[in-house]
Amino acid sequence: MVKLRLKRCGRKQIYRIVAIDVRSRREGRDLRKVGFYDPIKNQIYLNVPAILYFLEKGAQPTGTVHDISKRAGVFTELRPNQQIKFN
Repeated sequence: MVKLRLKRCGRKQIYRIVAIDVRSRREGRDLRKVGFYDPIKNQIYLNVPAILYFLEKGAQPTGTVHDISKRAGVFTELRPNQQIKFN
């Protein structure tokens, strides 16, 4: 199963949003980088087509990634009959 979750980079609180296998550790090998999040400067970059691709294939976003994506309006671009569940 694939999850969309945060992966920390560097010494400061800067995160990449990645698609990664659930059995991998947080800093493990990711399938694809789909975004960037800097909570200090409040900067968000999302590769929306890549995120939608993984969501349509059944990837589950973590709570934080779900909130970031919702704030950016990613879920409005999904097909109306598709529901996203997250744990």
